[in-house]
Amino acid sequence: MKKLLALTLALIMVLALAACGAETADSELKTIEEGKLIMSTNAAFPPYEMTTDDGGFAGIDVEIATEIAKKLGLELEILDMDFDAALLAVNEGKSDIVMAGVTVNEDRKLVMDFTNSYSTGVQVVIIKEGSDVTMDNLGEKMIGAQRGTTGYIYASDTPENGGYGEDHVTPYDNGATAVQALINGQVDCVIIDSAPAAEYVKANPGLTILEGEWVTEDYAIGCDKGNTALVEAINEALEALTADGTVKKIVDKHITAE
Repeated sequence: MKKLLALTLALIMVLALAACGAETADSELKTIEEGKLIMSTNAAFPPYEMTTDDGGFAGIDVEIATEIAKKLGLELEILDMDFDAALLAVNEGKSDIVMAGVTVNEDRKLVMDFTNSYSTGVQVVIIKEGSDVTMDNLGEKMIGAQRGTTGYIYASDTPENGGYGEDHVTPYDNGATAVQALINGQVDCVIIDSAPAAEYVKANPGLTILEGEWVTEDYAIGCDKGNTALVEAINEALEALTADGTVKKIVDKHITAE
């Protein structure tokens, strides 16, 4: 009887250890390609992400992702694509993370998991100097916005939900194209994040930013739904990078107080 009891206890312990081992294995950090952290983005959103003259990438998201990859002992690889495709890439197994000035909202939380916020984005309205566009009459104007962004989603929603309706919003593949449409007179204004808005206005005389904030949002890193280990690892890295001032240094480098 004692032998039987001992064998039974031993078996229980083996099974318990096996279960524990399986749980540990499932919680281990895994990426699509061993040794790499693949990031999908839309590199037409300065100063968060943009291309460089030598064909590389730069910007707030790029530099923060680079530092996160270092913390995780991984090599960062960046895939540039349309904004919608960048969001889908994490669900399709093409990228581990998406960083493209991505706002956390309820719809996106249904299909992906998000890290803690690393930056706050303020959306503003770009207009031509002398324009009669105001925050109060946006619903009477034609608005340009980047397809798939919260700017487009919110603005094209129904008036009952606080939007202006799809017939008042024209989607574009990126912010630069939307701004060019404004210059060409195809739209009356462009809704976009304040940081890239400042860059576009600086590069295009005759444009200005309407006074006031249209929407304020939190930016975070998107991961495939259920990839808890990666989200937790990135959060730990972000916490360390925030604590030592790295995140603030990167943001301040690209966004000045002026």
